[in-house]
Amino acid sequence: MSRYKFVTADEAAVFVNNGDAVGFSGFTPAGSPKAVPTAIARRAEAFHAEGKEFKIGIYTGASTGDSLDGALARANAVLFRTPYQSNRDLRDALNTDHAPYFDMHLSSIAPHLRFGFMPKPRIAVIEACELTEDGEIVPTSGVGISPTIARLADHIIIELNTKHPKALRGFHDIFEPLDPPHRLPLTLMKPSDRMGVPVIKVDPEKILCVVETYLDDEVGGFAPTDDVTDSIGRNVANFLAGELKAGRIPQEFLPIQSGVGNIANAVMASLGTNPDIPSFQMYTEVIQDAVIELIRKGKVTFASGCSLTITTPVLQSIYQNLDFFRDKLVLRPQEMSNSPELARRLGLITINTALEADIFGNVNSTHVMGAKMMNGIGGSADFTRSAYISIFTTPSTAKGGKISSIVPMVSHVDQNEHSVNVLITEHGVADLRGKCPVDRANCIIENCVDPSYRQMLRDYLALSGPSHTPQTLRACFGMHITFQKTGNMMDTNWADFK
Repeated sequence: MSRYKFVTADEAAVFVNNGDAVGFSGFTPAGSPKAVPTAIARRAEAFHAEGKEFKIGIYTGASTGDSLDGALARANAVLFRTPYQSNRDLRDALNTDHAPYFDMHLSSIAPHLRFGFMPKPRIAVIEACELTEDGEIVPTSGVGISPTIARLADHIIIELNTKHPKALRGFHDIFEPLDPPHRLPLTLMKPSDRMGVPVIKVDPEKILCVVETYLDDEVGGFAPTDDVTDSIGRNVANFLAGELKAGRIPQEFLPIQSGVGNIANAVMASLGTNPDIPSFQMYTEVIQDAVIELIRKGKVTFASGCSLTITTPVLQSIYQNLDFFRDKLVLRPQEMSNSPELARRLGLITINTALEADIFGNVNSTHVMGAKMMNGIGGSADFTRSAYISIFTTPSTAKGGKISSIVPMVSHVDQNEHSVNVLITEHGVADLRGKCPVDRANCIIENCVDPSYRQMLRDYLALSGPSHTPQTLRACFGMHITFQKTGNMMDTNWADFK
């Protein structure tokens, strides 16, 4: 007979009180709890119907599924939220000041919780595929901040999801570093190395209850590639092939880190088909469908990540062939998968997506028109600053050409010009290494900007006259202001900003 109390999700939710800080497992919808947060949302709605307050603070690894972020946002149950999100309802809530949200680098949240910089989680809700009598927790398809919240929380609720097989034991490398001043160097020398143990070990007495589920990860499908994303992918692959040929990348190549989304999938596909790119390893946060296909083909020989953020059919195909993948995949806590120390040591080639870039190389990853949060900074800066080569990709335009993704000055800075080595759009590659601001600007305009906006940005450069960084404060947001007035950046007339 089990020592644990098995309950329904609604019975588990009763343990969560108004004002609690709650930590949730997973990284993206992969490994995120599904039944308990939805039950907490129902509990909040019942309290609100009685005129009572009910909100909780929410710590996660990254974004989650709709059953967590969406349900709690719709229930008006968010006291605060960090570090990253991508749910439409939560985004609407935080952009209308109904859900306080603070963006964080993903490698920082676990140590900041340990340091006491934020309220300690009272409860951790962790999805597992196995739970032993002596407190060994085997995570499912995503790790996130699970080891830290499991240790810090007063109580733990387990979602035991049998959709994920117990045979996942061994796919995880669970490691928490000591805190300063006692921290030791991290020992990974290559992506396939391990530092920790395959399970999260907790005191069984902390486990309040177990909720049994049989639920798929809520990972949405990816849109098919198109001419723009395919061109971006080819430009990335051709650039790296050129660097390899020039001897600026070692002949054995270097590990790749790639962000999440359709462009990232297109980039990985192009790397896989380019004959001049040798087989390579990955050290990244999110492992997507395209990576799994490259593993099957032998193009990716090993992938280290924090989550398997892949569609349900692909995930099930992995589970049906775990023996093949056992020596080719490992999942780590995000403090390790996103460690700047390891990114620098391993020599990662990092490829992330910009929402907006400016002609000097600054990147906005988060805010639409400088004000509305899209998703969050995620792990891009964890990797970018420490990369061997840092690459940012973006389509050159948005909204059918009414927005140029490259502007005189970004409306919000997430990655500054000192950290961005290469900018790539469907039109070409701007290699910014070793260039002064004026040369960077000319390189970006001529290689990356959509042709319909090139003369406009050339004219902008001429506004200030000679200077080290020819920025004109009265006009630098002129394209943004014009879009807000007319709905089209093409209407920008620099004479209006003199």
